Amino acid sequence: MIKKIGHHPDYIFISCIAILVVFGLLMLSSASSDLGKMQFNDTYYYLKHQLFYGLSFGIIGFLFATFINYRFWRKLALPLLFVSLGLLILVFTPLGSPHGGATRSIDIGSLSFQPAEFLKFTFIIYLAAWLSSKNDKSFGRQKKFLSGYLPFLIISGLVAFLMIMQPSTGLVAIIMAAGLLVYFISGARLSFVFGTIVLGLLGLILIISIGSSSDNYRLLRMQTYFKTFLEPETINYQNQGYQINQALMAIGSGGIFGVGFGQSINKFKYLPEPLSDSIFAVIAQELGFVGAVFLIGIFILLFIRGMNIAKNSPDQFAKLTTVGFVSIIAIQTFINIAAISGIIPLTGVPLPFISYGGTSLAVFLTMAGVVGNISKYT
Repeated sequence: MIKKIGHHPDYIFISCIAILVVFGLLMLSSASSDLGKMQFNDTYYYLKHQLFYGLSFGIIGFLFATFINYRFWRKLALPLLFVSLGLLILVFTPLGSPHGGATRSIDIGSLSFQPAEFLKFTFIIYLAAWLSSKNDKSFGRQKKFLSGYLPFLIISGLVAFLMIMQPSTGLVAIIMAAGLLVYFISGARLSFVFGTIVLGLLGLILIISIGSSSDNYRLLRMQTYFKTFLEPETINYQNQGYQINQALMAIGSGGIFGVGFGQSINKFKYLPEPLSDSIFAVIAQELGFVGAVFLIGIFILLFIRGMNIAKNSPDQFAKLTTVGFVSIIAIQTFINIAAISGIIPLTGVPLPFISYGGTSLAVFLTMAGVVGNISKYT
């Protein structure tokens, strides 16, 4: 039986979270200052919005998750999953708020939140609870097709379908990749894992191929990505290649030490989505190679400490939960930075703890709180 808290949490892990949050708020204040002044006549409009709707709820979630025994979440795994799926469905009702060609948030009065962000938390909790259950004869279900693999495919397929309909391809890839990693760590057969990867790739190809080349943004992004390497002279940098071109110009102009905090020109006049998808380009331009490496280094240290917590977790539920949460942070970080650097096709994925988005920040801080609580029992 697990004893009461016998030692302090992993302070290195928590310190990484604190550094990322403070760093993110500083960079958001810089990236959003001109835009806030132009749109709302308030230089700090977006920063104040992030503090009120993101950080405040995030701190509450972090503290609650840090001081409440992590096994509390196991009891709520199924209800929380149902709630998050219900919220995803509500996105397609009049409560859904369209933005940028997608409907991913729900607006209730002045409150706006994205159910897909909440699903990151609930899906991992559900998988960890389900795959670590010892209360019935189907324990070890991850090695069985009918009682393990097939239900995993069904629930994953339902989640992926609802998110693709928003559309939110980038978040689908993140959640599914982290879920598959949790499934693999739980002891699943390699044939099931490879089979899921193949099905996922086939599904992605099918999704990208749907629609004409003129209105399918996924296909346009893929075409632009490959043309960048194979036929760069054919790209229209004032059209489909505009964002990645501006991002690379911003990153390259930063040099070693950057142009200075708050001195980026691209963030206001040229770079699309400087508060979310493209914020890493702003960081690289203002703080240079040194600042970019510092940020990436903190993320790497966070990942290493998180996996160390998972390795020394007191039980299977704690281990799978930690692996899932840390993997989501790591995968989303990689996708954001790689996409805006031209390594992979562009996605609409924000940078964890850094990009503008209250729901995202609150959910990531709550995840960090759960992992911090688990670290007390290692």
